[in-house]
Amino acid sequence: MRTAIIGGGAAGFFLAINLKEMMPAMDVIIIESAQKVLRKVAVSGGGRCNVTNTFEDIRDLKEVYPRGHRLMGRLFRTFSPQDAWQWFELRCVRLTAQADHCVFPVSQDAHTIINLFLAETKRLGVIVKTGCRITSLDELRDFDYICVTTGGQPRAEGLQWLEQDIVEPVPSLFTLSIADSELNALTGTVVPDATVFIPGTKLRASGPLLLTHWGMSGPAILRLSSYAARHLAECDYLSPLMVNWASATEAEATEAVVTLIKQCAQKLITSVAPLQLPQRLWTYLCEKAIGQRAHAPWNSLNAKEQRRLVNVLIADEYHTNGRAPHRDEFVTCGGVALTAVHSSTLESRTHPGLFFAGEVLDIDGVTGGFNFQAAWTTAYTVACAISNSVRTGK
Repeated sequence: MRTAIIGGGAAGFFLAINLKEMMPAMDVIIIESAQKVLRKVAVSGGGRCNVTNTFEDIRDLKEVYPRGHRLMGRLFRTFSPQDAWQWFELRCVRLTAQADHCVFPVSQDAHTIINLFLAETKRLGVIVKTGCRITSLDELRDFDYICVTTGGQPRAEGLQWLEQDIVEPVPSLFTLSIADSELNALTGTVVPDATVFIPGTKLRASGPLLLTHWGMSGPAILRLSSYAARHLAECDYLSPLMVNWASATEAEATEAVVTLIKQCAQKLITSVAPLQLPQRLWTYLCEKAIGQRAHAPWNSLNAKEQRRLVNVLIADEYHTNGRAPHRDEFVTCGGVALTAVHSSTLESRTHPGLFFAGEVLDIDGVTGGFNFQAAWTTAYTVACAISNSVRTGK
């Protein structure tokens, strides 16, 4: 029996290792179009590889899987985040969870994961072919099973050879470009807990926000880009964007301003930031809201100026003028339609023996280890499905 795995990334290697362990006599071959394998793993998590997440405090998987959350919920019964943690540690890769629930190797080095995968495939006898591009299913007719783990594709044309129903791919997990020279001058400023949202929609996300020389980044923006992937693509990434800089209610922001008026009456407004905002950001927001009056004492504020300060804290408006994708960590929304596969096996409904795992499916998660967990879970599901098929002859 022979299985071809098309794509030498995280899902492809995980599938190959588990399938070979389940079926030692099977010939398993990974076929990768590039010259190097596991390139995305090498750069993930800033080179540290955010292998999964503890999923603590996740009330609904839709929070972290904007597409595919129902399927992921079912597949977690087969291979959960806890199973992934145990899988790596049983192979002598110790993991650690951060305060934000992201899970990394204790080594803080993505090459720990890469070296594990390469060592395991070598030990088990998995064949790895690089520089070999597959463009038709006919090229694989000598195999009993075909598994596609090619990852996200930027255009639907790159998926047509699969002969499946395709959901149009669009970018997900990207930063936003904002043409505001004064805002851009705050490059490197981190806001610990902001909420960003698109007015007129229910699309919003919270978390740390990073100001950059091109606009905004950080977990809050990346999450919003995931939730709003199709909406932003439809408007060509030109959209109003609102920021609540402290994830505060109007009452909380008003109370913070009033308190400073009382407690810091003679101090300059720009010199004392409310709600623990970074000082440079607060100066920018003050000047944006009330101009040169920002350099007056707190007790000189009139009611209208107070309202403007509150408004800039909780509903500060910007306009995006594009996205700024990081090519090495490119994630797509879209891919092989989930209606095109059997939910329990991820086998094609129209091509028996053809399976899909990883981001090639219309499953994608927000930043934080969720996409890698989807890769591990879907890959393990396919390995089990093929193993069961061989054993039962079905």
